[in-house]
Amino acid sequence: MRKLLPVLLFAAAPALAQTVPPPAPEAHARAVAAGYKALTLCSAHLGGGRTPAQVDAVELRGIYPEYQAQVDALTAVVDRDAQTVSVAFDPSLPPRIAAWRPNLGCAQLPIGAGAAAVATLPRFDAAAPDLDARPWPLGERDATAPLRGDDRALSAALDGALDATAFGEGHVTTAVVVVQGGRIVAERYRDGFGPHVPQRTWSVAKSLAGALVGVAAAQGTLDPARPAPVPEWQRPGDPRAAITVDQLLRMASGLHSDTAGNRTDALYFGGATVAEAAPGWPLAAPPGVRFRYANNDSVLAVHALRAATGDDARALSRPYTDLFWPTGMTRTFAETDWQGGYVLSSQVWSTARDLARFGLLLKDDGVADGRRLLPEGWVRQATTPSGPQPEGEFDYGATLWLLQRSPGVPADTFAAFGNRGQYILVVPSRDLVLVRRGEDPTGQRFDIAAFAAAVLAAVD
Repeated sequence: MRKLLPVLLFAAAPALAQTVPPPAPEAHARAVAAGYKALTLCSAHLGGGRTPAQVDAVELRGIYPEYQAQVDALTAVVDRDAQTVSVAFDPSLPPRIAAWRPNLGCAQLPIGAGAAAVATLPRFDAAAPDLDARPWPLGERDATAPLRGDDRALSAALDGALDATAFGEGHVTTAVVVVQGGRIVAERYRDGFGPHVPQRTWSVAKSLAGALVGVAAAQGTLDPARPAPVPEWQRPGDPRAAITVDQLLRMASGLHSDTAGNRTDALYFGGATVAEAAPGWPLAAPPGVRFRYANNDSVLAVHALRAATGDDARALSRPYTDLFWPTGMTRTFAETDWQGGYVLSSQVWSTARDLARFGLLLKDDGVADGRRLLPEGWVRQATTPSGPQPEGEFDYGATLWLLQRSPGVPADTFAAFGNRGQYILVVPSRDLVLVRRGEDPTGQRFDIAAFAAAVLAAVD
């Protein structure tokens, strides 16, 4: 089999991820906007079961402002037989096409590629295990339990989140799940969403990427303390060859990026591949001395894991066989570029319940259903600041944010954050996991720390 190319990607905090890049040439901007619409509709409709009208009203509202008007003006065509969505943007070029595949979700074809190229996309067609009859959290049986605490206070906090009357202005909460003592004690969903409806995780995918690296470390496939085996950096004399996997996970690679947050539109929506878009950035600082939130750091970590794995089939199966399915996340799908590189800084679609399962894996020190997936102590290491730290109210570990300075929140609280309001909070000292999903418009910030404090005040 063909050798795998290592790719590492790491996403930025939600606010940073919405940083507006310099204007692109008009024709290319139309192509990227068409890709945004094709991919989002493909994933949410063909993968998530939401209607095109629902997607247009929620997932395609409040997006990056430089694309909103063009996305509104462009027409999408859904071909359910071919499992594709196409969006025409230029009479001289084929439409942008995103194609659905089992497990791997939707992949975009590169700009200029026609529908015949869909047949060349990598596939992983193994059936997900049917775990619903198993007890929660592996399955769905006995998932809920009575709250230990003040039902009215918790209900008020959830009402404030869903009605956009508290915790910030203009946000759009789609789901909230509260897990206490290992079982769901409260959950709410916006109309059109539900326990089994996946949404894009955005940068929460970075925390999933970190866990996937942890599983590989437990298996002896990849040592995070060693230089990342990114194939493009192995030429003698390349200073980037010294960057470790751990530095990529901690956003401390020292690599240059155009903006804070490192908007990677060419990779996310432009049809570029991981191998094309991520490895070519030069150093701007010595590895390990500067924190800069960057999608490419996460992407490169997973790119390196692909190279270390050694073959494409095994690399494609890893997120599912090694992480998602053993934790019961059978309704989660991770998307690749058109050449099979996982875009694990952003392009994962998951349900609120599946993200709660992931939170439980982290709360339980990497053990799921009695099976150790992450190395002992991995979660402690990933939630311990090391080296340079971001400015602002939260510190950063290795793909996880730390809320030790947030009023009303225990100091051991850590979290996965994603653009448009995706949050998984883990509070080990309170035996609690909190998931909030959103489709918050660009520039509208949900106050997750205040919401967490309100929930915790209602829970014994």
